This record gives sequence, C-alpha cells and structure tokens, in this order.
Amino acid sequence: MFSNGRGMIIVFLFLAGVINYLDRSALSIAAPFIQDDLSLTATQMGIIFSSFSVGYAIFNFLGGMASDRWGAKLTLFVAMIVWSLFSGALVLAVGFASMIIIRILFGMGEGPLSATINKMVNNWFPANKRASVIGLTNSGTPLGGAIAGPIVGFIAISYGWRVSFIAIMIIGLIWAICWWKFAKEKPNDSIAQENPGNQYVAATTEGKLKFTFYLKQKTVLFTALAFFSYNYILFFFLTWFPSYLVNARGLSVENMSIITVIPWIFGFIGLALGGFVSDFFYKKFAQKGVLFSRKLVLVTCLFLSAVCIGLAGIVTTTLSAVTLVALSVFFLYLTGAIYWAIINDVVDPDNVGSVGGFMHFLANTAGIIGPTLTGYIVDTSGTYTVAFLLAGGLAVFASLAVIRFVRPIVKPA
Repeated sequence: MFSNGRGMIIVFLFLAGVINYLDRSALSIAAPFIQDDLSLTATQMGIIFSSFSVGYAIFNFLGGMASDRWGAKLTLFVAMIVWSLFSGALVLAVGFASMIIIRILFGMGEGPLSATINKMVNNWFPANKRASVIGLTNSGTPLGGAIAGPIVGFIAISYGWRVSFIAIMIIGLIWAICWWKFAKEKPNDSIAQENPGNQYVAATTEGKLKFTFYLKQKTVLFTALAFFSYNYILFFFLTWFPSYLVNARGLSVENMSIITVIPWIFGFIGLALGGFVSDFFYKKFAQKGVLFSRKLVLVTCLFLSAVCIGLAGIVTTTLSAVTLVALSVFFLYLTGAIYWAIINDVVDPDNVGSVGGFMHFLANTAGIIGPTLTGYIVDTSGTYTVAFLLAGGLAVFASLAVIRFVRPIVKPA
C-alpha cells in the first residue's frame, strides 16, 4: 500500500483533509465571537453557515469533472490556493452580506477536495485497497476539526478571531507549494499489473460510457441520498454543536473549545477504521458481491449514528449529550469511505471523478439546507431538540433506502 511513492500520496491527501476541516471548523468555533462582533442573529448565522455549501456543492461536481479532464493534481493545487486565500479573506468581513460572499467563495475552493482525493486514490491504488486508503486519507478531516477547537479558540481569545483565519491561510498555501513540487498524477508502475484480477461491477460489456449514464442510476442516486443524510448530521455537528454547548448547555468558550475535540477524535478513529472494515468484509464476503460488504457497513453504522444523534437531543445532561454526539460521529465516520468506495466499485475509471463529484454535489445540498433550517428551528422553538431528532430521522430513512435500491450497475448492451 505504501510502496513506490504511494505512502507520500497518502500523507499529502491526509494533510489536505486536516487543513480542509481546520479551515472549515474555524468559523463554528469563532461563531460566538463573530455573532457578538457583527451583531448577528441565530438565523443569520445559520444562513452564513449554509452559504459555504452553496459554492461547495456546485464545485463538488465541477471539481470532479475538472479532475477527470485536467487531472487531480492540478485541480487540488488550485483548490487549496483558492480556499486558503478566501479563508484568510474572512478578516475583511464587516457584516452579514460580506460574510456570505466570502463563505460562498471559500466553499467553491473547498468543493473539489473529496472528488480529487477519490480520483487520486483511483489512479494510485488497486480496487481491493481503495476503501482502506480513502478512509485513511479522509481521516485527516476529523483530525482537522479536532485541532480547530484548541487552536482557533486560543488565538481568538488571545488575539482576536480574525488572526486565527490568517494563520490557517498560511498553512494551506505552504501545503499547496509542496504538493505541486512533489506529487505526481499517477504512479510509474501499473495498478492493473498489481491487481490484474480486479473487475468493476459495472463492466459487464465493452465500451466507454458517458458519465450521464450513471447519473440516472438508482445506485448512484440512493448512495447520494445516504451521503446527504450523512452530511446533514455532519454539518449539524460541524456548524451548530459549539453554539449548542455555549447557548443550551451554558459552557464557556474555553470549555467548549476543549469539549468539541472529543467527538472529532471519535470521528478520526471511525473514519480511519471504516475503510479497513469495509475492505475486510469485501474479502470475507467476496462471493456475495462487492456491494454487499459496502452496504453492510453503510446501513448498520448510519442507522446507529441516527439513533445516537436523535437521543442526544432529548437527554438532560451535558455529559450524556456529548457522549451520544461523539458516538454518533464515530458511527457516521465509519461510513465515510463507503460512499466513495461504491462509486469506485460501479463506475469505470474515466468517469470516477465526474460521477463522484455529482454524488458529492447532491449530498452537500444538505449543507445548504441543514444549518439554515437549524438556525430557524432554534429561533422559533428556543430549543435544539427538534433539530437533533430531524437529523436522526433523515438518516434512518436513508439507511433503509440503501438496502432496497443500491444494486450493481449493468452497462447496456
């Protein structure tokens, strides 16, 4: 897995994920300061959280197409520069409107990340290792969320919230320079030679298909629905959990910054393990087909995540709420590599970036809807309970839909 330069690619992609969620989580950690500084309501803050996903969702799709056309290396290089610059540009915000504009542009920069990681993994690793590698590389994202609390919290308290965004901008630009200098689009050796027995589930006939063929397949659409529910819970946690701890549980910003690390650590473990668990079942149940192992992990863990996040909204103590949210994030991230693994399993290599980007686009509309809806619920009801239950109910429905509709894709004759 780590030979012939593959280890370096894993490290680069892992660090990209760390920086991605460090940048993305910074706003939620700094939110209490920003709300006071700019006099924003909960609904306005929810709209600002959601505005990120407007640019992000669109460029999930466009970034995936770009990685197919111009390569994952160039696409990720440009993306890192753009999102780092607009992360730093948040220091220029003077009010509600400027925050929205900057966050949309920031989201556009971050949009291509997951699809380009998936494309790079498809370029560099054989099918029987891809879920493991996707999980390992993406495990950098919750780690970035974990370190965001202490870093951003400390800087915001000591020097002001604006300084923290300058610091993380510099980190991203350093990564981009190193990536361009040392990373390669594809390995020198042949993946086909390394794993000649692998066949894509979809490859039952000869001939190249247009990516639009896959956009009409139930397997892609319902995998996207499951990913939507995954992102709904994730964005709920990512954007509103720090404010929930401060406003509903009465924690100080200092304590909140430390406590938010706990679910992210659970998420890091879950995401790192999820791909290995899926590939283990991939080998154990090979006779049942590749999608059986993917669905086994996805359905079980997404359902457990839904139950935990729903219960977190009705418990009475801070300890039980934090514990349940941490467990929810753990089970959620166990599924994190599966959505991408399914796309790798059923889509031919020439279309992996585009189809993965399309799935990610649909899934990340949850980031547009969820934070704003949560802000509205909090403003109108005065409580977070309904928001917790809604997130859990959506994931229960999606996990059941995967059982019924995610099936191998057969090419037309």
